[in-house]
Amino acid sequence: MTRIAESELILNARGAVYHLDVRPEELAHTIITVGDPERVKAVSKHFDKIEGTYQHREFVTHTGFIGQKRISVVSTGIGTDNIDIVLNELDALVNIDFATRTVKEELVKLRIIRLGTSGSLQESIPVDSFVVSSHGLGLDNLLPFYTYQNTPEELALLEAFRGQIRMQPSAARPYLIEASKELKEKFREGFHTGITVTCPGFYAPQGRVLRGALSHPELIDQLTGFSYENKHITNFEMETAGIYGLGRVLGHECLSISAIVANRIKKEFSADGGAAVERLIVQALEKIAE
Repeated sequence: MTRIAESELILNARGAVYHLDVRPEELAHTIITVGDPERVKAVSKHFDKIEGTYQHREFVTHTGFIGQKRISVVSTGIGTDNIDIVLNELDALVNIDFATRTVKEELVKLRIIRLGTSGSLQESIPVDSFVVSSHGLGLDNLLPFYTYQNTPEELALLEAFRGQIRMQPSAARPYLIEASKELKEKFREGFHTGITVTCPGFYAPQGRVLRGALSHPELIDQLTGFSYENKHITNFEMETAGIYGLGRVLGHECLSISAIVANRIKKEFSADGGAAVERLIVQALEKIAE
């Protein structure tokens, strides 16, 4: 097996992967990701037992138990650039032998569930509701740096998107990956479902105008109006497509669930987004711990 050099897989003095500061034995195989480092403790406060806590920069990890179910919750920070770090290091923790620096013969498939916030792109999806991302559609540039395979259904959906939403040639190379069917089945009742668009920024990439003029002033209307075989774009945020994409590349089961804190069509913002996120955490943990 090819040895991975010290410059490519960086381990710190205690033998932990560099950015997360977590060792292989400190990570569960069921993982919740959240963007905000402060939200990690909002999840782990529901654990029956916390086994360990770890932090480096914006990356906070708590590993513990709900009943007999071992779970880790990890903060990613914002954006798919951070997702690139977190997903690769989570994979390295279970699928690379740190002693020999070689890929293990038997690979582990992680179950990774993002619990985050998002903006609705449909009037019918109100603030404080929850959306399960059936697909992640990336307008960022992360996944084109990797080799991956799309299914025929994904390619047809992506082709329909490219036909209906015209992007500036230099702006984005859209990609699309479906959620884990296994995980998606656990979250049906009480959840909206649809395509989630992942943007590379919060302002112009999501159609917000402060002082900088937009190169795609019709983007929100186009995303809201997209339709293909009864599939619609429900929301957008900044991480889901990167998680789904690297899940496909690395062979993990991934799902993203969002609390809707803004409805961009009705110009509404949640009066208490924290309460909505707390309800999402409680409901999701009940399913995850089963």
